[in-house]
Amino acid sequence: MTNRCRSLLLLVTVCLLTACKQSTVYYHYEDISESGWEKNDRITFNIANINADATYQEELAMRISNKYPFMRLTLIVEQTIYPSGVATTDTLDCNLIDERGNATGQGVSQYQYLFPLKTLPLQRGDSLHLEVHHDMKREILPGITSVGIRMKKEK
Repeated sequence: MTNRCRSLLLLVTVCLLTACKQSTVYYHYEDISESGWEKNDRITFNIANINADATYQEELAMRISNKYPFMRLTLIVEQTIYPSGVATTDTLDCNLIDERGNATGQGVSQYQYLFPLKTLPLQRGDSLHLEVHHDMKREILPGITSVGIRMKKEK
């Protein structure tokens, strides 16, 4: 086997091992229309049947291309826990570009970001409904390609 093949095999193995972390219980993206994210478009996530009483850390994930025209992004995250019906609304201010014009996310022409949301104590059988929409002055935002939610069980 050549060194190049060995390196590729090692990279794939490392990626697979890091992707299989036991603490992540939910990780899902929803794609945004190529025409842009309209202000009234809400991205929804439904996380059903939590399987253990625990504290969970939520993170908002995003993928953004070079076409995004601003340094920051303000998001509104509304969530409801069922069956209790506890509802919360949070404003998330996302810093995407630093003062020098460099993306703060990871990537080259497409950047990936993770922003912490909340720490939630959930019980077995609980479900979670989340809605995300932007709160920018511009009605349609180009360059945001997908938005996701990741939930990890705290140890």
